Amino acid sequence: MQHDVITRARAWLAEDPDPETRAELAALLDAGDLDALGERFAGTLQFGTAGLRGELGAGPMRMNRVVVIRAAAGLAAYLKAKGRGDGLVVVGYDARHKSADFARDTAAVMTAAGLRAAVLPRPLPTPVLAFAIRHLGAVAGVEVTASHNPPRDNGYKVYLGDGSQIVPPADREIADAIDAIASIDDVPRADKGWRTLGDEVLRAYLERTDAVLSPHSPRTARVVYTAMHGVGREVLTAAFARAGFPPPALVAEQADPDPEFPTVAFPNPEEPGAMDLAFEAARAVAPDAVIANDPDADRCAVAVPDASAEGGWRMLRGDEVGALLAAHLVRKDASGVFAASIVSSSLLGRIAAAAGLPHEETLTGFKWIARVEGLRYGYEEALGYCVDPGGVRDKDGITAALLVTELVSELKEQGRTLTDLLDELAVEHGLHATDQLSVRVEDLTVIADAMRTLREHPPESLAGLRVVSAEDLTEGSAKLPPTDGLRYHLDGEYTARVIVRPSGTEPKLKCYLEVVVPVPSAPALPAARDAAGVVLAALKRDLSVAAGL
Repeated sequence: MQHDVITRARAWLAEDPDPETRAELAALLDAGDLDALGERFAGTLQFGTAGLRGELGAGPMRMNRVVVIRAAAGLAAYLKAKGRGDGLVVVGYDARHKSADFARDTAAVMTAAGLRAAVLPRPLPTPVLAFAIRHLGAVAGVEVTASHNPPRDNGYKVYLGDGSQIVPPADREIADAIDAIASIDDVPRADKGWRTLGDEVLRAYLERTDAVLSPHSPRTARVVYTAMHGVGREVLTAAFARAGFPPPALVAEQADPDPEFPTVAFPNPEEPGAMDLAFEAARAVAPDAVIANDPDADRCAVAVPDASAEGGWRMLRGDEVGALLAAHLVRKDASGVFAASIVSSSLLGRIAAAAGLPHEETLTGFKWIARVEGLRYGYEEALGYCVDPGGVRDKDGITAALLVTELVSELKEQGRTLTDLLDELAVEHGLHATDQLSVRVEDLTVIADAMRTLREHPPESLAGLRVVSAEDLTEGSAKLPPTDGLRYHLDGEYTARVIVRPSGTEPKLKCYLEVVVPVPSAPALPAARDAAGVVLAALKRDLSVAAGL
């Protein structure tokens, strides 16, 4: 086994074009560090519907130029097999370590394969790439990003010509084409011949952002904004200026791209502490709301003033923002399908039904939400919102921020707030309280063991509520393709829902919890919130025990 790892590492070293990862691997070989080599050569990063994502470094279990060149060659082979061998592939990238290198390698492989390649002019938000695919009539697009993952990660997200992320069977066919490549020495790479786009695509995207707003809506809301060390600031501030909103007050320490993400442990607005600097800025300038993008600006987080919260500000859950945007679009007379993933709150379905609009549930991820026929609005609880599916068929943190700020402005003119609107929705449809039990693991077998335990010994009750249905989502249904997950519906004093699934992008087991508490009138809201909090805490506790966690 030791000899095999060393042999594979030496073979990898011989073809690696990157001096940094070559030096890393050579040092490990010289030191005889079999543990580190074993980690890097224990298998290969698997290409799936999330594309590729992993820690940067040498070897097939890391993100590096060899892995990216192989992925690009596999995508090119897939496109040629589908009769798209002379089409355009647009490549975008964020500001993480190696992103520009991976984008350039992708363009070089596409060009040598006979496809036309165009690279965005600089690090830009993922929604700009998703827009560019449709705008330019491309057959595919690639975004080099690890979104909100830790600083040492990078990733490779693939879109097809409809502007949506890949789904089965395309992911498997591309993976098979990647596996068929014996060595990157067999992959031609051009030195030139691709196009570096100018700002015309960005201008076209910004012109399109205006379409999400009503022509004469108020534009008075003042916000604090953080780009979380990512690529959102330039585009968001330009979109706000075009719309006529007051310039956002920037969190200066996080405004510029920095692949080290020095002020946050995880560059994800949902992670504890990530919003601390934004809240500090908000206490200084007293805005109407705080808005954050994640590093590639496809997600949008919102916080509101709350005297009862520590520091005076409270992050809204993705489900709360999802419901607020849905209510806003209903008031704007939107028509079409409202859609959300199965792990998102069922409140969206209630809002759509009350407005006489169709509602669909999909598997987790915008690769599924964006494919809903007749989609007008889609969201998922992980801070992703698609408010202009005709322009960007993916989540878009820039247009979502615009729409949130328009809603805050309209409410401000009426002497109301986002919190007031949430209260009204709770009285009208019941309090839909959500929470998440998320378990990050070092050893992936912990996740597999928990899923097996729940399948072999399904719970009969959780939080004192009877489990009235238990679905194994691997079996699929007429409406949902198979996926690794479990869904429980509960009934008793209140109704509740629990979904358990492994994360598709991180080493986490995720459990999504929802309880619905009727609210007969506004004065009953505090008691309803207390009751929901008790049930959610009990669900977390009982589910942890049931899963053996």
